[in-house]
Amino acid sequence: MPVALMQPAPLCYPYTGPTPMPSDRVIYVILFLALAFTAVLVLYPAFYALELSFQHRESLVSEPEWVWFANYIKVLAMPEFWQALGRGVVFAGLTIFLQIVLGIGFALLLAREFPGMPVIRGLAVLPYLLPTVVVALTFRWMLDGSVGILTVVAKVFGFDYIPWGEDPTLAMLTVVLISVWIWTPFVTLTCLAGLQSIPEELYEAARIDGAGPWQRFWHVTLPQLRSVLLVVLLLRAIWMFNKFDIIWLMTQGGPQHATEQLPVFSYRLAFEMYDVGLGAAVSSISFLILSAIILLYFHFFPLEQKD
Repeated sequence: MPVALMQPAPLCYPYTGPTPMPSDRVIYVILFLALAFTAVLVLYPAFYALELSFQHRESLVSEPEWVWFANYIKVLAMPEFWQALGRGVVFAGLTIFLQIVLGIGFALLLAREFPGMPVIRGLAVLPYLLPTVVVALTFRWMLDGSVGILTVVAKVFGFDYIPWGEDPTLAMLTVVLISVWIWTPFVTLTCLAGLQSIPEELYEAARIDGAGPWQRFWHVTLPQLRSVLLVVLLLRAIWMFNKFDIIWLMTQGGPQHATEQLPVFSYRLAFEMYDVGLGAAVSSISFLILSAIILLYFHFFPLEQKD
């Protein structure tokens, strides 16, 4: 056998030099694709909805009749619009408050070391991973007035019948609690990530100064979570104020319009009352309200500047 074939193969060491940077052409292509994706899926529908709000159309395929600001004037004069806006504020306020309170509490519990911690953390995010349709249909079955498991349990404890979907107050409370059950894991995960970034030295210093558990939470944990909670508050406010799917799947805005909010009200105007322009005007007003809230938010809570 030749000597060259008997020599061992040279050792291959991993490359430890500087990471090669992508070329300018690759960067421009990625930016173009991102902008094109945003324009097609976000900007075009937004401008199209704005255009529809100045028209009177019975459907998306009918001939448009330009009425300009008449749709906005008509919507703002409707008592149903202001009632839906008020219910949306109540729904968003209750769900955001409960999600943040419960999310912080669960994050504090999951931040501790205990047997089976990875499994418990995985189960904690399960509601957030389930499709909304699955959650809504499951809860509708559980709350069924005749065969629902919660109805059966209520009868065991002496309650004859609980009108979950018939009483306006109970319907709103049901939608709020289901929404809290679904989206609290998002707040929990975000707060848990924030808790894990807090230096342990801060807690040690607080213990040396004689601070108890509540004082450590109030003076160490909450200030360190401030930036995280502000981002969570903004995101949850935007998402919960625009929430359509869970409300439509659970109650369709009923009973007696008790859970009808602006997204559901807009849908009814456009596709049940056959006035696409009015529905688009409601959506545009919702966008303006959220834009004003975001501007006020950044005015009172500006982004922290780091040196």
